[in-house]
Amino acid sequence: MTAVAQFRGLDRVALPESPVHMAIGIFDGVHLGHRAVIEGAVQSARRSSGVPVVLTFDPHPSVLFTPSSPTRLILDLASKVSRLGSLGVEAVVVQPFTRAFAAVTAEEFLPLIKRHLPGLAGVYVGENFRFGQGRRGDVAMMLAEARRLGVTVFSAPRVNLDGEPISSTRIRERIQSGDMKGAAALLGYAYTAEGTVVHGKHLGRTLGFPTLNLGWSPDLRPLYGVYAVRVSGAKSYGWIPAVANYGLRPTVEQSQEPRLEIHMLADCPYGAGDPVCVEWIRFLRPERKFGGLDELKAQIARDVAQARSEFSLR
Repeated sequence: MTAVAQFRGLDRVALPESPVHMAIGIFDGVHLGHRAVIEGAVQSARRSSGVPVVLTFDPHPSVLFTPSSPTRLILDLASKVSRLGSLGVEAVVVQPFTRAFAAVTAEEFLPLIKRHLPGLAGVYVGENFRFGQGRRGDVAMMLAEARRLGVTVFSAPRVNLDGEPISSTRIRERIQSGDMKGAAALLGYAYTAEGTVVHGKHLGRTLGFPTLNLGWSPDLRPLYGVYAVRVSGAKSYGWIPAVANYGLRPTVEQSQEPRLEIHMLADCPYGAGDPVCVEWIRFLRPERKFGGLDELKAQIARDVAQARSEFSLR
């Protein structure tokens, strides 16, 4: 995968003089429904020797419109850009979603993009895409404006799973309820946590279950509890099965912020300072407070056995 060029704002875009095929959306999660839009832009760009580009927005519009209850994001911006790159996107334009941008009318929206990207040849959106001040613009309006500008518009139908459209909202609900298999089915990949191993208090080691502590603070928090996971890193050791606890550690300290602790089910090649990726495979049980360390240790042993069974390990 080649590096993805990233531009902060339409007014800072610098692209080669090639046809630009642009998918537009927030694309939180870069899920299976989003891919129908994004892959349309990528495939058209390849056919025309053009550049596949994504226009997305930061922060999420809810931060501006409902600051007391903003939408919690599945992916941070860096992870989203990485996922887009894995689909063949060559450039991502991250448009700051400010009050001034929110005031751009539906009629002005496409001409604004064309002004900054004169090579714009195609725009790719979902069938329910809305744009412009008050979300007044729809695909029909975009088609009419695009004809005047000489731009082609492609509208991808929604992708369904189990009779319902795949959406970021459905995925957030799965993650927050601990349904990692359900989230993965909608995402098209396992939910992941990426971060750097940090020093811990070595309590797990004293209990006989040493752990890696991951520096990870997601916007959308998964359900607190114990999970079967697998871990990989920059070192070429492949995926290593593990069991993880995500939560406030009520038995030992009652943390103010949740922590992700991982006990490897095989030799652990990672240590403090190493970047790792954790795939969440299955929720095992909710976090709870135990009567003491002996009770906690016994439960961890059961958690480890259950995780080993999940991975068919002896």
